[in-house]
Amino acid sequence: MDYSEKWGRDTDEAVRLALDDLGLTIDQVEVTVLEEPSRGFFGIGSKLAKVRVEKKKPPKKEEAHKQTRPDLVIPIEEARARDAANREKQAAEGISAEEPRETRREKRPRNGNKKNNRKEHSDRTGSHAKKEVPEVREPIIPTEPEEDLKVMEDHPSINFLKDLIKEMGLEADVTGKMGEEAIYLNIQGKDSGTIIGKRGQTLDAVQYLTSLVVNKDQNKYTRVVVDAENYRAKRERTLEALSYRLANKVVKSRRPVRLEPMNPYERKVIHATLQSHPKVTTRSEGEDPYRRVVIELK
Repeated sequence: MDYSEKWGRDTDEAVRLALDDLGLTIDQVEVTVLEEPSRGFFGIGSKLAKVRVEKKKPPKKEEAHKQTRPDLVIPIEEARARDAANREKQAAEGISAEEPRETRREKRPRNGNKKNNRKEHSDRTGSHAKKEVPEVREPIIPTEPEEDLKVMEDHPSINFLKDLIKEMGLEADVTGKMGEEAIYLNIQGKDSGTIIGKRGQTLDAVQYLTSLVVNKDQNKYTRVVVDAENYRAKRERTLEALSYRLANKVVKSRRPVRLEPMNPYERKVIHATLQSHPKVTTRSEGEDPYRRVVIELK
């Protein structure tokens, strides 16, 4: 066996178990971290580390520059960093620069009339640009019209969040609005980033706990949405941009791409974004909390 995938409380333990399984030393293998460990919040959302340890192979002369594998895992954190850097270059906020183009821009000929070249470029951008912009759709998180929401001054959910934030030793303000279908709570302040946590895991845990408080001893279930600094809308746009880019990668390489494990909401964003894509399809595999999305050719 040339590789081994192992779980561990941290990456070092997972690597050690894989090396024991292969009977190799660390300098004889290549290590890929498939999943980072996480302690979670109050025990919620905790994750083990998972690594893939593979025996080094001498590269072939013809393929020395190609080191890709069909089971490539794309770290979302890296994608988010690239997305943020690209968005800063745009004049309009919220427009994603990473949405893939169906066709590559043709190379401009070295010789020839420059005026004709400019005309050809104008024709391409004018006739095809609209087709390359993904269709605008409604957000995955359903929200009610702002005019239908009522401001909540005193509510168990607000009091619970304030007490929770205080017990965490953080400083943030909590506001809330109530609609017919859900309660919307917003956290703002200098420590809001800590409340959001890595990939929103802490925010999801806070939302889960708040939902338990709101729906305790209630006959009718009330949906609770906890947000901080408009993180959920930003996260949704990031996932959409990531979906288009990876779909383009799948079409180009003709190999499936497996994303790292996501919560049900984030998986739903990926599925909904690519459901009408003409060349790729999506599916989920694995069991929660390690269930992930796979993007592959139709």
